[in-house]
Amino acid sequence: MEVSSRVQEGLESMQKGKSAFSKQAKAKVLEPLGAITTGSQFLEPDGMFPNHIPNPEDKAAMKAITKAVLDNKADLGIIFDTDVDRSAAVDSTGCEFNRNRLIALMSAIVLEEHPGTTIVTDSVTSDGLTTFIEKKLGGKHHRFKRGYKNVIDEAIRLNSVGEESHLAIETSGHGALKENHWLDDGAYTMVKLLNKLASARALGKGVGSEVLTHLVEGLDEPAVAIELRLKIDQNHVDLKGGSFRDYGEAVLKHLESKIEVDPNFQKAPVNYEGIRVSGFGGWFLLRLSLHDPVLPLNIEAANNEDAVKLGVAVLGAVKEFSALDTSALYKFVQRS
Repeated sequence: MEVSSRVQEGLESMQKGKSAFSKQAKAKVLEPLGAITTGSQFLEPDGMFPNHIPNPEDKAAMKAITKAVLDNKADLGIIFDTDVDRSAAVDSTGCEFNRNRLIALMSAIVLEEHPGTTIVTDSVTSDGLTTFIEKKLGGKHHRFKRGYKNVIDEAIRLNSVGEESHLAIETSGHGALKENHWLDDGAYTMVKLLNKLASARALGKGVGSEVLTHLVEGLDEPAVAIELRLKIDQNHVDLKGGSFRDYGEAVLKHLESKIEVDPNFQKAPVNYEGIRVSGFGGWFLLRLSLHDPVLPLNIEAANNEDAVKLGVAVLGAVKEFSALDTSALYKFVQRS
């Protein structure tokens, strides 16, 4: 990927991170291309992470980079995790590009270059993202499993059987492109954004929100989006010496049986992980964690009332499983 220094000249780019790469990127990539990096923060490596968790999904981390962008009137803010395989951005208006919105933005860029291509994502992406990719951008959304290696391997597999895919990306900020040899590379993801921003500037189309935010216009985002983690007590008598994975699968099977006879809900016709269900204008996904004795529950809805209805349905189906800690879910449904 090449970004012309002539095109880049004058762009104000904020950067924050906690890795040696962050400091190197500022001094050896952005500034030589003409970017103004005044106000960049937390660039010195510090394994104690005294400012906030180095996570592009973390609210405190995104709040900090957003404040830096607005305070310094920058065109773009970039944030990395510790090993730079995850990233996110903030535009000149303070609009955050992480999770579904980052996927939408990257999909818009990639589908301009490769019309009709398949975008592979993890399982917790929103219904609105599917509509945006397929109806607005003319691509195909292939919602697969959690885990960056899973989405990358699935994109590679699709290409091997004749279905073109150029982007595999997770809501966590992991992303890989075919043109970059499917490397899980957060820095490359941000270069794609910078290149789009700089190219638009060269063509006289403006910078900041006038470019990136317009690319995601039409993305329907839920008013309520939560993730709850329902832990499995591995020492509980209900496990009877079995594994937490077997217990979790039993929970999912029971939930599925309940949903199938409830006219308010519809199972996702294509689903690769857990139980994904639509209803009350929203959806929920209950799945087994990749590594931990946990059943993560994602709920998205247009309002709090409908989100609670979805939570009540899940709680009613799983509450009889005594080894499953449903206290977080119970607290959520009681807030209505």
